[in-house]
Amino acid sequence: MSSKAATILRRALLYVPSSSPKFLEKSRSLTVDTVSYDLEDSVTPQQKPTARSNILSFLSQPRPPHITELSVRINAVSSGLALEDLTTVLKAPNLDALVIPKVNRASDLHFITDVLRHTLPDRHPSSPSSSSSSSSTPIKILALIESAEAITNLNEICKASPYLSGLIFAAEDFALDLSLTRTPGLMEFLYARSAIATAARAHDLPSTIDLVCTSFRGDEGLRILEEECLQGKGLGFNGKQCIHPSQVEVAQRAFAPGEKEVEWAVRVVVGDEKADAGGRGAWTLDGKMIDVPVVGKAKATVKRAERCGIDVAAIREKWKDQEPE
Repeated sequence: MSSKAATILRRALLYVPSSSPKFLEKSRSLTVDTVSYDLEDSVTPQQKPTARSNILSFLSQPRPPHITELSVRINAVSSGLALEDLTTVLKAPNLDALVIPKVNRASDLHFITDVLRHTLPDRHPSSPSSSSSSSSTPIKILALIESAEAITNLNEICKASPYLSGLIFAAEDFALDLSLTRTPGLMEFLYARSAIATAARAHDLPSTIDLVCTSFRGDEGLRILEEECLQGKGLGFNGKQCIHPSQVEVAQRAFAPGEKEVEWAVRVVVGDEKADAGGRGAWTLDGKMIDVPVVGKAKATVKRAERCGIDVAAIREKWKDQEPE
């Protein structure tokens, strides 16, 4: 995990339909890393104009206090509706990111990038320089990978825009494209999920957001959700799409570093500081060899743990006397 990957948290990305003023208002009270206000699948064609104006008015009001990132899922570039969506939502003062569905090739993201630069040139200068003001935080792009074509074009897609900040796997559409049936073990998606996580990593994209869990009713639904989260984490994903607020807490807990993981990382960091001060390059901890990559991963884990609200200082205090072996 790079430093870049440690700084952006999207453990849960919750979709909220923009066509429903009630759901928009309700989202104000949520605590979640990213909300994606939807103009695509959850909005019927005749509702789209209303949904656009709903979301513009919502994102022009004071920010909800406990949502870290406010994003909008527009319609696909191929739908012919993307420009209209962008023309409206880019007027919103509180827009942090765009979720782009059905990104099949690099040109889909070239289009979005051109519109961003044209519409909001201050936030998206064509040659970003260190002198550009900090108020010009660009709008980030998250790309939904939904087809066989997209999987074969991942390398080009990952290079397509300087604003690309992550990939999201859309399992239902992918299954439709390949005529697959989704099974509880999700084995049919292994190749696609691994390809997405690997491509994002290779291009240093901070976020890889895994498939929607269709179960959320009751304890059994949440158990399945947790299993899916841990499986996704094991494949290299660092977040999950959610379709119901009840899924958020489980996902955010699953994609935060675990207790043992944080403790180990803190011990590595503490030991490394001492080894460094003593001029030692490599050393061991609990009989395990500690070298530069291990320390790098530990530092990223500690940083992520801090962002997830874990009391790292207390763990550090507990292990402050530890010496490198």
